[in-house]
Amino acid sequence: MILVTGATGNIGRPLLAKLRASGTAGPVRALTRDASRAAFPPGTEAVEGDLTDPASLERALDGVRSLFLLGGTGTETGLLDTARRAGAEHAVLVSSITVLTHPHLNPALRNLATERHLQDSGFDWTILRPTQFASNTLWWADAIRARRAVRVPYADTGLPTIHPADIASVAHAALTASGHRGSTYALTGPERISPRQQVEAIAAALGRPVGVTPVTREEAHRDMSAFLGDEVAAAVLDLTGGDVNAELRAVRDTVERVTGAPATPFARWAEENAAAFR
Repeated sequence: MILVTGATGNIGRPLLAKLRASGTAGPVRALTRDASRAAFPPGTEAVEGDLTDPASLERALDGVRSLFLLGGTGTETGLLDTARRAGAEHAVLVSSITVLTHPHLNPALRNLATERHLQDSGFDWTILRPTQFASNTLWWADAIRARRAVRVPYADTGLPTIHPADIASVAHAALTASGHRGSTYALTGPERISPRQQVEAIAAALGRPVGVTPVTREEAHRDMSAFLGDEVAAAVLDLTGGDVNAELRAVRDTVERVTGAPATPFARWAEENAAAFR
């Protein structure tokens, strides 16, 4: 039995689809807070539970041998302890490349603490460290739908943004194939792409122009704090600033080495998600 947490998210949804379509996985269970509102692939067992309430996870963890877990929720260590006591043997953790590139930032420190807890827990483990998600550009959806220019800092600083489905593909391999236990994988997209280029790709997918308004760090922090909070907004700006270090800018071939398929370019993500910006 494989349990997928974050089952309705940008990684969980394609991971469930891959697990059910591949035929290489055994029983698959999806954790959700409200099973009546979730739509999962046929053959997926939906089970309700709250990651902040370990007692609610007893049914979800019954018979589970492998676990897919997103970092950054603040509840990972408790869930890992509960899962280990329930008999789970292997965990695939989505951490962040910032553990490698910006270890001084608080979100990175928390992810690193979760990684170390997993490694010391008695689990077999696989750790995924993706870079910036292509889906982060959904932050711009309201402005683009309203035909306003996208306000971005560091408009021409490129990072190797990754399609969340590529993270799901690597997680699928880690959950279903041998040879990935005890591995830590840094994951990126196939090329560096700047915010300005991302906007251009979204505009091409929409078939209409979309403007870009460069803003200062201070203006961007004010805009982003409204929905990310001060700490996360500051961390994102540290990561995307003009002095981005070489490790964060590096393009890696890990997706292709693990899955056999090259990482997905941002333009394809924009085409697949154009409806969100219309």
